[in-house]
Amino acid sequence: MEAFLELLKYTFLGLIQGFTEPIPISSSGHLLLAKYFLGIEITGLSFELLMNTASLFAVLLIYRETLWSLTTNGLHYLRTKDPSVKSDFNFIVYLIIGTIPAGVLGLLFNDWISDNLTSVVTIGITLLITGTFLWLIRNLRGRKQEGDLSMKDAVIVGLAQAVALIPGISRSGATIVASMFLGMKQDTALRFSFLLYIPVSVGGMVLGISDFANDNQLGQLLIPYSLAFIASFIASYYSLRWFMNIMARGNLKYFAMYCFIVGPIVILSYWLFS
Repeated sequence: MEAFLELLKYTFLGLIQGFTEPIPISSSGHLLLAKYFLGIEITGLSFELLMNTASLFAVLLIYRETLWSLTTNGLHYLRTKDPSVKSDFNFIVYLIIGTIPAGVLGLLFNDWISDNLTSVVTIGITLLITGTFLWLIRNLRGRKQEGDLSMKDAVIVGLAQAVALIPGISRSGATIVASMFLGMKQDTALRFSFLLYIPVSVGGMVLGISDFANDNQLGQLLIPYSLAFIASFIASYYSLRWFMNIMARGNLKYFAMYCFIVGPIVILSYWLFS
């Protein structure tokens, strides 16, 4: 029975992380809340690394055609300077530029954030912040498409992604909010946000390999970790598909309302029961 509950625990956490990763309510915040309120303790970074990798694979699967098109057109432009594919080459450059802020600030401040900004109260407050910005863009309808983006757009969205290193600040929410404030169309904002997620996630995966390799519990947790990985991958895939439909209809206000409800509940629950 205890072994079954262990498998159930890890599968549930995988589902939580996977479902909340694509949508703008902060997967890191919800994973921390689930572990806190359910009394689940997982030491080390291997679990988070695996869950993020599962979500990365789901994003790669969904955007595989876009990634292939960008790659082939970008290489074609480098060889021929064909102006018809220059916008794709520029888009790749902007993705690289947009990755830098989160990469640099993550290396410099990730340990400090982990030590100081992962409390339940902090997550409750940052969920309210996420909800506020989602509410502000709920009616925005931009016109910028991929070919209209600039270096300034890439830097600002990249800085927004860096802010999302703080648990409770949604990465997808921060980047989509910044993109739409800059005048991007909803589908462009969504695509830029999740293509920007790929290099950051790959970087985190590479940097975390040593932690994963040195995890002494990895052998005994192989089956629970595998179930959690599968759960996170499936949940991430269908959650992102669902979110793409929501973005097309412009219903971000519901995520804002969710954050407005959950944030105060989290704070009050901590004060009442801690």
